[in-house]
Amino acid sequence: MRQTCIFSGSSHPKLVEAICERLGKAPDKVALKKFANGETSVEIQTSVRDQDVFIVQSGSSKTNDNVMELLIMINACKGGSARSITAVMPYFPYSRQSKRKSHRGAITARMVANLMHVAGVNHVITIDLHATQSQGFFKCPVDNLIAEPILAKWIKNQVKDWKEAVVVSKNPGGTKRVTSLADALKLSFGIVTTDTRRPNPNRSLETSTILGSAIMGSMGLDGTNDRFQGSPTSGNPSRQGSAVRDYGDVNGSDGANDDDVFAPRRPSRIQTSGGGRISPPSLPLTNGNLRTPSSESQQASSGLSLNRVQTALGTTGAHPELTYDSDGESGDDFGDERARDVVTGRLIQGHIVEDDHPAPSPMISAMSPAHPLSQMQRANSDDDPPDNMMSSFMSAASSRIPEQGLGGTADAAASDEEEEAVLEDPGRETTITLVGNVRDRPVFVVDDIIDKAASWIAAAETAVKRGGATSVYCMATHGLFGGDSLRELQDCKEIDRIVVTNAFPIPEEKSRGITKLVTLDVSYLLAEAIRRNHHGESISQLFMHYD
Repeated sequence: MRQTCIFSGSSHPKLVEAICERLGKAPDKVALKKFANGETSVEIQTSVRDQDVFIVQSGSSKTNDNVMELLIMINACKGGSARSITAVMPYFPYSRQSKRKSHRGAITARMVANLMHVAGVNHVITIDLHATQSQGFFKCPVDNLIAEPILAKWIKNQVKDWKEAVVVSKNPGGTKRVTSLADALKLSFGIVTTDTRRPNPNRSLETSTILGSAIMGSMGLDGTNDRFQGSPTSGNPSRQGSAVRDYGDVNGSDGANDDDVFAPRRPSRIQTSGGGRISPPSLPLTNGNLRTPSSESQQASSGLSLNRVQTALGTTGAHPELTYDSDGESGDDFGDERARDVVTGRLIQGHIVEDDHPAPSPMISAMSPAHPLSQMQRANSDDDPPDNMMSSFMSAASSRIPEQGLGGTADAAASDEEEEAVLEDPGRETTITLVGNVRDRPVFVVDDIIDKAASWIAAAETAVKRGGATSVYCMATHGLFGGDSLRELQDCKEIDRIVVTNAFPIPEEKSRGITKLVTLDVSYLLAEAIRRNHHGESISQLFMHYD
C-alpha cells in the first residue's frame, strides 16, 4: 500500500508482524526507549508527512506504559504532518471502566478516549469493546470489529456435534453477545446467574429486600408502627372475630371508643405457613378519642381483643411463619408458567458442592476482604462523628448493602471483578442458576474477556454436574488470564477447551504446558480493516459470517 506507514508499539509486536505480512510490507521504524526514571521516549524514524499512519498498540500486562506510549506516538506523528492517524487497538485498555461505580469514581474509558483526542488521533479500530456504547466516548470515528465470525468458524470446523450445542452466558451482562452467536449458528442459548443468598421458599419477611431499610424495619405489615401477632381466631374462644389493633400511639390517644368505624381493606398478599391468609386489621376512619370505662366494657363484651406487639422486625413472637404469595389472592392471578429447564446449585469458594454440604462459618465471611463488614472496619476511624440527623435511625441514608441496592450507583457495583471476588470468598455461599436445557449436549460458554477463572469454572461445573452437559468450551475474544487463572482453567476437569484470540498478548511463560488453550489469529481481520480504511472501502463484510 502506497502512502501508508504502520508502526508497532511494544505491547504486541508479533501481531504487527503478522498484519504487515498480510499487507505485503514491513513495519516502519520507530525507536521506543525508557529513561532511567521510567519515562517513555518515542522517536519516529520514518517520514510521515502526508502519509496515512496506523499505530498498532494493544493492551498487555503493562497497560499504563502501553497507553502512554500510544499517546506519545500519536502526538509525534501529528507533529510530523501525517495526513491521518489511526490507532489500531485490538484490545482497548480500561474498556471495563466505562461507567461510574461509586459516587466518587471515574469513567476511565472516557478519559482515555479524551486523551487520545487531545494527542491527535483521527480514527480508532478495535475488536469487541467491553461495552459497545463506549464508542460514544470518542470524538472521532470508531470501527468496533467483532471476533464472532472467527469463533463461529472454529466451532463449525472443530466441534463435531456443534449443531446440538447450547451457547451459554456466564452472567446476565453477556446475554446479547451470546444470543448473537446463537442466532448466527441457529443454536439454543442459556444463561447462568449467581446470587449470594440461598433460595428458600419459606423465607420470612425479616429477610425480604423491601423491608431491609432502617425505616421499614420499624413498621408493621400494613405500614403502621404496630404489627399483628398470632391468628385472630386462636387461643381464647372469646377473642374470635375480627382482630382490632390498639392505635393509641398512632392517633395520639390510648385507644378507640365504640363509635369508631372500620372500613374493609383489601386482604394482604401474605400467607401463613399453613396455607391460611392473614387479613390485617383495618385503619379507623376517625381519630380515636380518650378511652372511657363504658367503651372498655362494651369492647370486652363484644369479644374483641386489643393486643400490642413488638414493632422491630426480627424479634421472635407467637405469630405463624409468614411467606410471600406470588400468585396473588386467588392463586392464579398470573398465568405465566414456571420456567422449565432450570437447575440450581450451591457454590462455596467457586465450586459446586452437594446440597447437604455444611454452610461456611459466618465469622469467616465477616473476616473476608470482600464482605461489607470488613470494608466498613477498614474505614478511617478518625472520621468526624455524624451529626444528629445522620445518627438518627430515621435518616434518609439507606441501610442496605450496596451490592443489594435497587437503582442509583448500587446497580454498577456488581462488576465482573466483584463477582469473581464473591465467588472466591471462602466464607460466603453462592447460589448458581442455569436456565436452559444442556443435558447430553456440548456447551459453549461465551464472553468477551477471560480474566479470572472463578466464574468460568462455576459455569462449567454447573453445566456438567447439574445440567448433564457432555463438554464445555470456554470462548472469549480477549484472553487476559490474570494471575494463575489459565492454570486453574487447565486443571478444571469439566472444561475441554479454552478458546481465545491473539488480540491480547499471552506471555509464553503462562501458556507453556497449557494443552487446552486454543489461540485464533485476528491478523487477517485487522489487516483487512486497515486496507479498507486506507482505500476508503466499506468494512461491512468484516461483520459477516463465512465458512
